Amino acid sequence: MQRLDRKLGFLSALPMTAVLLLAFLAPMAVIALFSIMPQKVFSLSNTPDFSAYRVFFSQGYYKSLLWSLGMALASTLILLVVCWPLAYGMAKVFGRFTLVLTIAVVMSLFVSENIRLFGWVLTLMKGGLIEGHIRTWTGVGFESPLYGVPIIVFGLVYVYLPFMLFPLAQGIAMVPDDTRQAAADLGATRWQILTQIEIPQAAPGIVVGSLLSFVLAAGALAESKILGGQAVIAIADDIETAFTFGQDWPLGSALSMILIVIIGTFALLGVSRVDLDAIMGRKR
Repeated sequence: MQRLDRKLGFLSALPMTAVLLLAFLAPMAVIALFSIMPQKVFSLSNTPDFSAYRVFFSQGYYKSLLWSLGMALASTLILLVVCWPLAYGMAKVFGRFTLVLTIAVVMSLFVSENIRLFGWVLTLMKGGLIEGHIRTWTGVGFESPLYGVPIIVFGLVYVYLPFMLFPLAQGIAMVPDDTRQAAADLGATRWQILTQIEIPQAAPGIVVGSLLSFVLAAGALAESKILGGQAVIAIADDIETAFTFGQDWPLGSALSMILIVIIGTFALLGVSRVDLDAIMGRKR
């Protein structure tokens, strides 16, 4: 019976495996092959020379990568701190109001990311919704926070909040209330309960939420363009430029592969430490 179940499971997985091979691995293979081609070519029939990877260092593209990874890390840490109390409330406190909050957060995803970011531009720009009204009422304005690194990080936090919030809430929901109460009865402080019970047992949700937030933020483009005004060039912007205006497919592919390898390494390290069965509610 167990052998039959495995065979049926294998057969059921074949269609999805074929889709993944065609939709994911095939394009990745093309990008990987183009990344080792000479620059400014549009064919895979050339002799590999890895020149695009040398350009990554010689022309300073590594700076864009470091900026992207740094801002992604900063936004992920901020999201973790901001979302923890909200996720805790959703998992343990709010009760039926959790559904209302969930719908409200999900509804934000129905609106284009670019439209929401442009809304912040109109709100925060010089003479915009906030500064314009303050100047009208008080006669005193302020400099716009747009076009800098902090506002880009804010945009990343704003856009990717749901991707941290929901896995984190799922992770916190996995912490048994009896364990927390027993620790409190034994004299544990609130800080001890948080650091020794809640965070370790909610670790799967923390890891998944952090990975989702970091991976998406590292490859983000709209935030640096719309809110940052390209005060900082993100690696995704360099990739787009190489593929479009630069007409340098090998360079764009090399930059893409470097980003994919770095992010993929982080993702694999994180996933290897996550108990997926516990997240899915399955018992071994």
